[in-house]
Amino acid sequence: MAEILVKVTSWLSLLPRISVGNILEIVIISFLVYELLVWIKNTRAWNLLKGLLVILVFVLFAAVLHLTTILWILENTTTIAVTALLVIFQPELRKALEQLGSRNYMSYLFSFDEGKDNQGFNDKTINELVRATFEMAKVKTGALMVIERGSSLKEIERTGIEINGLVTSQLLINIFEHNTPLHDGAVVIRGNRITAATCYLPLTDNMSISKDLGTRHRAAVGVSESTDSITIVVSEETGRVSVAEGGVLSRIPDAESLKKVLSNVKEETVSLNRLKIWKGRLKNGKKAV
Repeated sequence: MAEILVKVTSWLSLLPRISVGNILEIVIISFLVYELLVWIKNTRAWNLLKGLLVILVFVLFAAVLHLTTILWILENTTTIAVTALLVIFQPELRKALEQLGSRNYMSYLFSFDEGKDNQGFNDKTINELVRATFEMAKVKTGALMVIERGSSLKEIERTGIEINGLVTSQLLINIFEHNTPLHDGAVVIRGNRITAATCYLPLTDNMSISKDLGTRHRAAVGVSESTDSITIVVSEETGRVSVAEGGVLSRIPDAESLKKVLSNVKEETVSLNRLKIWKGRLKNGKKAV
């Protein structure tokens, strides 16, 4: 047994020493690779990546068979290929950068207020949203309601008209009523308040979305691709209710299903606000000392 331990120790001594910095680098690189793969999987880049793998297999095939002319052509077109990839992936790269830029990391890390400006849903707000959604669905009133989460929607708010009113079913129904000044466009909801109406949203470039869906649904998917918001859509043609989140459009069959979705958003927001309140109290305690 002692000899085995000596051998194991001698083998371990041959390994390079791993410092805390090395471990930190491994964790960061692993996280970045994971996020990159998730991003590729959730966008059109997945199909493009499979095409690149086919090209790579072809290159390996040419190298094994020593096809020098083909290899020479590939070597001299590498620079052009890199530029072409940037052009091909431009929509996906733009959306990834938009998502990265819309998350206010510095504010999250160094904000010491008590989160009063971005209080999460309460049960009354959820009930009002659900009631308004399905009242409008009954009479086929088109609606588009964007609910802010972690990513700021300030830029989208600037495209509309400021409201700054409490979320109530009556207010939402009046906003989206046909032939009213505010019915066209989306409303932005932050916490328990409607901050703006008639807002313009970015349209998605996703070609897999059904052709039966109109601009309202494409806008809902578009804003969910560039932010972490959740958007409620009521179809003007069919009265169907859908929710867009993370670039995916899901059908909501009844009020209970929508209430469950909004309750999950409420729980996430409450957890975030508790963290901000804790940081604010910690900051105030330090100032008092």
